[in-house]
Amino acid sequence: MSSPSNSAATARLDRILADAKRDKEMGYRDKALKMYPHVCGRCAREFSGKRLSELTVHHRDHNHDNNPQDGSNWELLCLYCHDNEHSRYTDQQYFGEGSLSTPKTNVATHNPFAGLAALMKKD
Repeated sequence: MSSPSNSAATARLDRILADAKRDKEMGYRDKALKMYPHVCGRCAREFSGKRLSELTVHHRDHNHDNNPQDGSNWELLCLYCHDNEHSRYTDQQYFGEGSLSTPKTNVATHNPFAGLAALMKKD
């Protein structure tokens, strides 16, 4: 069991890490919003004013630690398109060719039309 001082220390460290992550994200988000037009890269909706908060920064390579200063790994996506992109990426990881969860099926080797040309030439 943890003592009250341990849980207080853990809560403090969790808060520090959450603050650091938020500051890091705000840094590249601010840069991306200055670099790119406020338009979703997928659905092309425009955002301004209060609705600008619905525009997110998507990392093209899905690596949130890859933040080049030129913004080449970022694109602005609305909340809906961003969620869709991450769902597609997760599905691809889960059901992709090399995935262990992808059902393995035998490849068909029989060709039912293999002798069709010869049969058509018979008179």
